[in-house]
Amino acid sequence: MHVGLATGFAHQRGKDYDDARFVREEVENLVLAEELGFDSVWITEHHFSDYSVSNDPLQLLTYIAAKTRHVKLGTQCIIVPWHNPVRLAEKIVNLDILSGGRAILGFGGGLAPHEFAGLGIDQNKARALYTDILEVLIPALETGVIEGEGAFGTIPRRDLRPAPIKSFEGRKFCGSLSGNSMYTAAKLGCGNMVLMLPQRGKDVPPDKYLEVWQEVNGPGTTPPPPMLSGNYYIDESADYAEEQGRKYLGNTMRAAIRNYSLDTPGVFPKIAGYEHYENMVLAPEAIEPYVEEFAKGAVTGTPQMILDRLWELKEIYNPQGFFPHVYFGGMSQEDARKNMHLFAEKVLPELKSWQADTSIDDRFLEAAE
Repeated sequence: MHVGLATGFAHQRGKDYDDARFVREEVENLVLAEELGFDSVWITEHHFSDYSVSNDPLQLLTYIAAKTRHVKLGTQCIIVPWHNPVRLAEKIVNLDILSGGRAILGFGGGLAPHEFAGLGIDQNKARALYTDILEVLIPALETGVIEGEGAFGTIPRRDLRPAPIKSFEGRKFCGSLSGNSMYTAAKLGCGNMVLMLPQRGKDVPPDKYLEVWQEVNGPGTTPPPPMLSGNYYIDESADYAEEQGRKYLGNTMRAAIRNYSLDTPGVFPKIAGYEHYENMVLAPEAIEPYVEEFAKGAVTGTPQMILDRLWELKEIYNPQGFFPHVYFGGMSQEDARKNMHLFAEKVLPELKSWQADTSIDDRFLEAAE
C-alpha cells in the first residue's frame, strides 16, 4: 500500500506567527517525510488567507525534489482555472525532469470567490476553464505538443521544450469530483482523490464517479482506484487524541468557512455554475454547530485505533494508497512533528504492508522500464 503525507499549509497559528517561518517549517516536515518512510508528499494550492499559505505547489515540490531522493511529489490540488495551460504544462514537466520522474498530479476546480478575484480570473468562466485547460494540458503532457482553443483563448501548435520524460498515465487524479468535473476526469483517465472522509458509522454515499466513468468509457470499465486523504490525530491516549483532533480540525473548518465565503450570503447566486453553493452558506448562529459536527470527521485515537479505522476505509474504498494529513488547524510545529513520528513508527509499517489491487507505485516502475 502506498502511503504519503499531505499538508494544507494550514496556518491558523495567529497573526504573530511569521509566515516565512511557517512555510520553512512546513517544507522541512515534507523533506523529513522521506526519512520517516512515507512514499509521497502532497501540497495544496491557495492564495491570500491563513486557510492555506501554499500559493505554488509545483515550485515548493521542485525545491523538495532537490532535498530528497525517492519520495514522490504530489499536488493536492493544482487549481486548474487559475493557470495558463502552457505555463502549467512547462512547470509540471520541469518538476518531473528535476525530480527524476517523481511527480503525481492532482487537479481541482477552485471555489473561493476572493481567490479568483485576487488572481484576476472571472469565476463565471471557471467551469469552462477547468474542462478546456485539462483537455489541452493532459494530451500535451503525453505527446509533448500543446495546442487548442477554449475559455483560455487560443494556443497555436507548439512543442514543449524541455519535453516530458515519461507518461503521466496512472499518476494523475482529480479531487472533489462533482458535476461536469467528473465527466472531464473520466474522459481524461484520472483517478479520484477522496479528500473528505465520512464519519465513522455514517452511510457512505454511492460511488457516482464509477457511474460517470462507465457512462464515458463503457459498461464494465472501472476508474483507477482512488487515493484517500483525511485528517488524523494520533496519541497513546485515545481521549486526548479525540479532543485535539476535533479542536484542530474545527480550526481548519472555521478558516475554510471564511475562505470560501460560506459566511456571506448573496455571493454565489451571482457566479455562473456556483449558484448551488448558496445553500451551504451558514448563518452566524449556525457556524459553531456546523464546525463542531464537521470536526467529528477527524480520525483520532491510539495507533491501533488509527489502523482499525484505516482498515475500514480500505474495505470501503479499495484505494491504491493513502495520503493523510497528520497536522492541521494551527497545530504547533512540536505537535506536528510528534504526530508525524508517532504515525511513522506505529502505523506506517503495518499500513504499508497491506495489499492493494492496484498501486500507483507500479506505474512508476512501468514508466522506468
